[in-house]
Amino acid sequence: MRQTSTAPRNNKLKPSSNLIMNGSVRVRVIRTLLAIQNGQSLSSVLDPLLNSLHDGDKGFAHALLLTTLRQWHALARLLDTLADNPIDEVEVRTTIQVGLVQLLYLEVADHAAIHETVEAAKEIEFAHSTGLVNAILRKVAKNPSKFRKKCDKKHSLPNWLAYQLKQDWSEQYDELTQGLRQPAPMFLRVNSAVTSVEDYQQALDGAEIDADIVELTTGFKVANSSESATPTTLSTKGLRLHQSTAVNALPEFALGVASVQDMHAQLAAPIINKALMAKLSAENNSANDTDSDSDESNNNELHILDACAAPGGKLAHWLELISSKNESSLFHVKQDNAETSPETANIKVTAIDNEAPRIERIRENLQRLNLSQHDLQQADNSIALNIVCADATRWQHGKNKKAATNEPVFDAILLDSPCTATGVIRRHPDISILRTEEDIEQTALLQADILHNLWPQLKAGGYLLYVTCSILKQENVEQMQDFITHHNDAVAIEFTEDCSWGIEQAIGRQCLPIDSASGDGFYYALLHKTAE
Repeated sequence: MRQTSTAPRNNKLKPSSNLIMNGSVRVRVIRTLLAIQNGQSLSSVLDPLLNSLHDGDKGFAHALLLTTLRQWHALARLLDTLADNPIDEVEVRTTIQVGLVQLLYLEVADHAAIHETVEAAKEIEFAHSTGLVNAILRKVAKNPSKFRKKCDKKHSLPNWLAYQLKQDWSEQYDELTQGLRQPAPMFLRVNSAVTSVEDYQQALDGAEIDADIVELTTGFKVANSSESATPTTLSTKGLRLHQSTAVNALPEFALGVASVQDMHAQLAAPIINKALMAKLSAENNSANDTDSDSDESNNNELHILDACAAPGGKLAHWLELISSKNESSLFHVKQDNAETSPETANIKVTAIDNEAPRIERIRENLQRLNLSQHDLQQADNSIALNIVCADATRWQHGKNKKAATNEPVFDAILLDSPCTATGVIRRHPDISILRTEEDIEQTALLQADILHNLWPQLKAGGYLLYVTCSILKQENVEQMQDFITHHNDAVAIEFTEDCSWGIEQAIGRQCLPIDSASGDGFYYALLHKTAE
């Protein structure tokens, strides 16, 4: 999933990574926050910050930076009530907000928080503001519980986003806006081709890492024909850690036994995989009924697409499911046809993303999980993997081949669509600073372009799973409603009451980051392509 970008802010100070690495811990955090306000993402500046610090300072710097971002807009509103006159200098505002976080949320001793923050103002060459910084922080230090209550009373989101969430989720608004300012739990996906969730939980226990098993049930009706559908259910299990843990402390993490992936994100691969299995079963049954050797279902080859695949978590999960060769795998379903055996059930997997560095991330992740093309060939499981750097709004399979006809080629498509990523603000609190109201419309147009380009490449009878990590309806259910209106061969598959996750929508289901599983905000819609 690719996050949309925003235009840089016009800050006076535009710190580079080199500049972030200089100065005291608080100065480096302040400069990092200024870089984010200038348009850089948290993921691009966090490592330079932490790598520049001694081990003993990294924990404090990380907590100070992330907590300041989570409370950013609430702190800004509080600051406006504390100052006699408007504070326009972004460097001064940022410095004071860093001081407020220490007093209100991190319980740093008053004298240390005030003195070090005043010194930080001097170090970033805003010595003229030290009197103001000192006065505001001392005022708050006299009654921190009072000001903490004021800060916590309302949301910590930009007003435009809070307004949109009020429109979209009026019943859940208060809980949702408060939940978005909290840290998100760490989840693990266990490679089912290697071990079970239960066994890996025991391995974690042996490493003194506490984790709970989270199980989500998904029910939906798969299409048998244009007039009938069959209910089907599947179960997805993951592990929720009681405390976030460095991955190098996880048992056999480097060997690919487990991956870090949000629980709601772990729904994607099982859903599209189950839908594809349903397609194969329907084709096999049709072939058996007609006893036709020329039927398309006798074609031994499957071709699936993961669009906007980076960093590759959902792709890896799908490959794990495919390559497991257990009774619920694609190989097993293919074998139901007497003409087919696992050894000849060829599965072609294509993954695309439009940025070369992100393509490299996919390759690195698959390498750790032993799912590279070389690994798949060594396993002799007839899976061919092709990773392509391409723009999903224009890419056509086989476009550069002489015999390319751009006819439908894919049996299933997983579209992890670009979005505003408002559902993962807990993990990426910089989103609430970087996103603008205009981003919603631009992103919705981008999503529509991708859908319109990929849909003709899906075979009749095939499935497309549309996924976002957004909680805004314009990018989700409204996008799907508009798409179906303009595509007569697109039918929304109904999620049934068996689902233990999400909120039913007119099309699809919406996960909010406030449910019992504690996963992020994700939207899922499953579309079936009929013959026109």
